[in-house]
Order: sequence, then C-alpha cells, then structure tokens
Amino acid sequence: MAQKLLGKEVTASYNERLAERVERLQERGVTPQLEIIRVGENPGDLSYERGATKRCESIGIAVKSVVLESSASQEELLAVIDEANEDPSVHGVLLLRPLPGHMDSSLIENRLRPDKDVDCMTDLSMSGVFTGKKLGYAPCTPEAVMEILDHYGIDCCFKRAVVIGRSLVFGKPAAMMLLKKNATVTICHTKTADLPSVAREADILIAAAGRAKVVTAEYVRSGQIVIDVGINLDENGKLCGDVDYDAVEPVVGAITPVPGGVGSVTTSVLAGHVVEAAERLT
Repeated sequence: MAQKLLGKEVTASYNERLAERVERLQERGVTPQLEIIRVGENPGDLSYERGATKRCESIGIAVKSVVLESSASQEELLAVIDEANEDPSVHGVLLLRPLPGHMDSSLIENRLRPDKDVDCMTDLSMSGVFTGKKLGYAPCTPEAVMEILDHYGIDCCFKRAVVIGRSLVFGKPAAMMLLKKNATVTICHTKTADLPSVAREADILIAAAGRAKVVTAEYVRSGQIVIDVGINLDENGKLCGDVDYDAVEPVVGAITPVPGGVGSVTTSVLAGHVVEAAERLT
C-alpha cells in the first residue's frame, strides 16, 4: 500500500508558519491584503474565490473582492488593476481567469505590477521562474507540489523526474523548480513516443495532463512517488485526478489523492505569496 501524501498535513504546517509571519507584520501595524478581481460569475472562479478567501482570512490576511460584469469593457478592468497597483494597502492581486473573449488577456495581465502578482500572471513573473530571479511570484500550483515534496522529506537530488504536461501554468514552471532541486527532468506531452515507458523511468512522476485517469498502472512501477495535479470529473460525475488512483496506488511507493492532495495546498501557497509581498513592500 502506497503512502498517502495528504495536502492537509502540508497545509497545517505551512499555515502555522504563515500565521506567525502575519502576527509579526501586524505588530508593525501592517495587515497583509489580497485583492481578488473577478469578471463575471463563472462557477469555477466563484469556487476558487471562496476557497482563497477562507484560507487567507483564517490566518489573518484581509481580502478585498472587486467584481465586474462579464460585459465590462477592457478599459474598466484596466482601471481596476491600475487602482490596485497604486493602493499601498493592497499587497497582492489575484485576477481570476480566463477573461471574457472580448478582452486582450496578455495586455491586461501584464498591466499588473510584478511585485503584486501573487499567481504568476505577468510575463516578468514567469521569467523569474526560468531565471531564478525575484521578479514576481511563481505559479501557485507547481509551488504547492514542491511544498508537498519538501514536507514529506522527498529529496529530488539525483532523482529522475517526469512531468506529464508542458503548459506555462504548470508543466514548464514545475520542471524549472525540479531542476532547482537538482532533479534530472523530462517533460512529456501528447507527442511523446511510448509515454508509459518514459513515465516508468521516473523516480518522481508528476501528472498534469488535464485528462481524467489517463495515468494507469502501465505508467508506473514499484517505489515511485506520484503527484497528481489533475482536477477532473469521471464518468460518474465524481471528482478525480489525471491518475487512475485505484489502479496506481497498489503499485507505487507514495501518491497524492484527488481530492485532498495538491489542490488543498495551492490556496495556502497563494496566501504565502501575499504575506511575502507584504513583507517586501512594507
């Protein structure tokens, strides 16, 4: 039976450390504040907003929500971002995406100051992930994976890591973070030949393919660490990951469940970025 790498254990430890940092800021008269900007009423956005708000407020971070109609103009949204940029009480900004089709996402995302960009929205923040420079903040989900590895004492040095997925949201940043931990990294995608055999070579296998249960027992071997980043619905409408958990769990050494794994750590990492931004900006 594989060891379960539970997000709640990582989150409990991480949040305890964050609360101490928030307390030190408050002693200096600073309350860290996150501004969440939402356009429209997308159910996924609403769910993430609720989760982020609850997590932040539980450790003493103030949350300000600005909501625009889905029909709002690009100029209206840019004005909201400009105001957040100039507001000294706002330390971090989360713009929920995707944006409506009539907006230029690249223009809008890069309007935000990188030092307030707590979920790697700007090009400058992303360049920081690849150069190792403090130019903003890394995407929260791949950083949550690194927190899980660290919490459970999983040393990446000399290890072979395979990341299934090459998106800028997760796959490529995760590969850079693993390289920083001295892993040897392979990024796989839909054009990778004989993907199962490549996956089996990994000591650490990270699934971010965006397809329900695509990673089956054929992809894994005994002793592997498997991190499942996927959030999907199966044929019965039940939440599941990119890994076929029932098939894979009996084979590998350790695995994150879905739900209860990476997703539960992601909002804590977001909160951590807000706290760090408050520390840097005050």
